[in-house]
Amino acid sequence: MKNCALTATLLAYLLLAPTAGSAEPEVLQVLLQGSSAEEISTLVENAGGAVTHDLHVINAVGAKLSQQQLDSVIKSPLVTRHIDDLDDIDKPVEKPDEEEGCKVRGHIELDFTAQGFLWRLYNKRTTPARLKSLELTWPPSMGAVTGISVGSSAVAPGLYQDASLGSLHVDFPATQQPILRGRSDLKISFESPTPESGEQPPRQRDFTLKLNFEDDCAATLVTGYENNHDNFYYNTVAEIDAFHQQGITGKGVTVAVIDSGLWDHEALEKDTTGKPRVLARYDARNGATGPGVVDESGHGTHMTSIIAHSGKTMHQGRPTGAYKGVAPDANLVSVKVLDRGGFAHILEIVSAIQWVVDNREKYNIRILNLSIAQTPRWPYWEDPVNQAVMKAWEDGIAVVAAAGNEGPEPMTIGSPGNQPEIITVGAVTDSWTPNTRDDDYIPDFSSRGPTLAGHVKPDIVALGGHMTGLIRPESDLAMEQPEDILRTGEFVSTGSSQATALVSGILALLIQLEPDLTPDELKCKLITSAEPAINRDGLLAYSPFAQGHGYLSAARAVTLGGKTCGDSNTATKTDRLEADDQYGPAIIDEDGNISLPGLISMVSATPSEKGLSENRKWGVKDHIERADLTPTGQDPSSRPPFDWPGLYLLEQAIIENLSREPPTDTPTPP
Repeated sequence: MKNCALTATLLAYLLLAPTAGSAEPEVLQVLLQGSSAEEISTLVENAGGAVTHDLHVINAVGAKLSQQQLDSVIKSPLVTRHIDDLDDIDKPVEKPDEEEGCKVRGHIELDFTAQGFLWRLYNKRTTPARLKSLELTWPPSMGAVTGISVGSSAVAPGLYQDASLGSLHVDFPATQQPILRGRSDLKISFESPTPESGEQPPRQRDFTLKLNFEDDCAATLVTGYENNHDNFYYNTVAEIDAFHQQGITGKGVTVAVIDSGLWDHEALEKDTTGKPRVLARYDARNGATGPGVVDESGHGTHMTSIIAHSGKTMHQGRPTGAYKGVAPDANLVSVKVLDRGGFAHILEIVSAIQWVVDNREKYNIRILNLSIAQTPRWPYWEDPVNQAVMKAWEDGIAVVAAAGNEGPEPMTIGSPGNQPEIITVGAVTDSWTPNTRDDDYIPDFSSRGPTLAGHVKPDIVALGGHMTGLIRPESDLAMEQPEDILRTGEFVSTGSSQATALVSGILALLIQLEPDLTPDELKCKLITSAEPAINRDGLLAYSPFAQGHGYLSAARAVTLGGKTCGDSNTATKTDRLEADDQYGPAIIDEDGNISLPGLISMVSATPSEKGLSENRKWGVKDHIERADLTPTGQDPSSRPPFDWPGLYLLEQAIIENLSREPPTDTPTPP
């Protein structure tokens, strides 16, 4: 928790300092655990304390007690454990920040004008930002640059008028450096900004643009997606579109989202047929229910949008038959636990999970999305949140949790993602190119395993880069990050939280197809079908501590996913619980490196590229079918420790067998 040392110092001073009169004793927020929450509640009340949280899901209560009252209560054999430093709150939602010191941002979209384009810039520093240089490429058909301005200041033509056609680099003299304060616009005009008749108008991906500021700070224009409002693209990358076109939309499956609440938007409140599908809303902070539970943060709305946005995907003005959310007909239960700034108290997180468990049957809750990650404070088996999610799992709810955004250092998996049994998700980015996976990679921010208890995590990685979705316009995220809001109002954000939401949506599709699947079976279908990143030489491009079992595809989960995990034939086959099942197989070698038995012979020693790679392929099929596959020599020592050709043939045989099987009844499209 924050400022624990300071809190302890102040508490000691207050307890030891002389007092005048009858000062009120310090009140502690505590968790008390035993065999019965009801019996512990009685103990607290008899001692004169107040029960703040009934946490029967883990046989515990939250309570406020003085130190003297606490000392009295914990003498009872009914109390087997207490935590007495819960006054602070934790922040389970973390946003990736790859350039911590750079707070100058460029908007996610260019605005094309009759003269050229405008790029919105945001200086979030408290001091002005001085622009040192500008780098630009553009289609030569637009002619030469005829004007540049930053804010209200025009750039001297002498700095750019001699540039070669299609490429420009400007180094600003110290006396002519444009200065950014708050919001400013970069405007660039061209000789021929309007295409000739029949020519395609310029697209954002036709330009590259980078602004270099002082203190090694830079703003770079992203490639962007075409018509991002009409198509969110992650359903294409994860091979989900075809499910929608066959009527597999998550219908009849309820997903509970524990987060910051839900915005009242039609595409979230109603399914693809216009039927209301938000079954319940609950605020675990105060017990409120109903529409009054407002999403102040924006995070919960964005996660829910990825899971279940019911808007149609469009192409050239026509519906494609697919939808913007992964499971657009899933039912929703929204449980609020995060405040406007993304903070939550651990007792309220447990209370939120408990509410979901208690209402599982009432709302047919099959999936629990937890796009949150806290720094673990206790071993996972002692962590109250982990105990609660394990209860949800045992009760038939598939729990999906974010790995966290604290990478690339090892052992950065957050709680509750460090719970071994649940599904923990890391992130992949597609580098804004939905039609190829050759530049899909695991970004640095995605948290790495192992867990502190030595378990291999994440279990899988899924698309989590620049994910488009709805957001409440007045929410904290929308106000803090205007550069990430499309001109049509959608919010584009990145993280393992977004990857987690995508996985929850895919689970809803799997359950619609096979309603009897258990959480264990669902997890096995994901990890046995995930595709590891493989280098040309047959070694893994990423450690299992980064990629888990590999990259998730909805189509593979259905066709190749197994209900039992067995041996997945990847490096994660070493993740088998030892005799003491609290600890995983990770080890620390003699040089202090974290590893697994035999891992050094399985993973490439060369770091994988961030972006386009001529070496890395995702999955056995793409690896074996590559044109430049490195031949395996006869020397056994030169062979990778995986039988990729054998696995390729096995998958091929499974697919061929499925194609010969008579069709089974499938859900009828709505």
